[in-house]
Amino acid sequence: MKKIAIFDIDGTIFRSSLLIEITEALIQDGLFPAKAERMYHDAYRDWLDRKDSYDKYIHGVIVAFDTYIEGLHRDDFLRVARRVVKFHRNRVYRYTRDLVHELRKKNYFIIAISNSPKELVDEFCKTLGFDRSYGRIYKVDEHGRLKNEIMHLELARDKAKLLMRIVEDNSLSLTGSVGVGDSEADIPFLKLVDTPVCFNPNSILYAHAKRAGWRVVVERKDVIYRLQ
Repeated sequence: MKKIAIFDIDGTIFRSSLLIEITEALIQDGLFPAKAERMYHDAYRDWLDRKDSYDKYIHGVIVAFDTYIEGLHRDDFLRVARRVVKFHRNRVYRYTRDLVHELRKKNYFIIAISNSPKELVDEFCKTLGFDRSYGRIYKVDEHGRLKNEIMHLELARDKAKLLMRIVEDNSLSLTGSVGVGDSEADIPFLKLVDTPVCFNPNSILYAHAKRAGWRVVVERKDVIYRLQ
């Protein structure tokens, strides 16, 4: 049975957030109204000034995206998604990029799981060496327009449950498995793998990693730190 490796994408492979970049691009193209940016502007400023959390900022982006995705034609979304990925494709962390390549040589089944839209995740992961990529799947109406309804919502919200489904459906093994995440949302699936890696973790994941004895890796500028 093949071993499995699971990677979060935003902040773990990609040095930003796919959801942030697509939301900004949709606003710039006039497909989302300019007022959408107001839903996260203050939180973004407060995060930059280290007055508030990144979680509050990304929550605002999610609210803006979910508010205005309703009625957007899927073809328009895909066109912008391809442009966003083409522009940002190489904006990745060296450590996780190289780890994917290393595990590929060892014949791991490598998957990416993200809370960003699946079309965007698929496009981003095309050339990075992943066997499968998973993201939020928004329903499409009979006219090809996206709806603010997520298919398989239970699995979209629970990365650990999704991981177990993938393992079962593909006859994979968690023995020798590797998982990489950067926030507390990744703790459930990191608990399932043999080698959990907390990469550039936020404070909650870092505290958990210290208690659990998990590997912590930080990449800053051109230096990679492995913390014990």
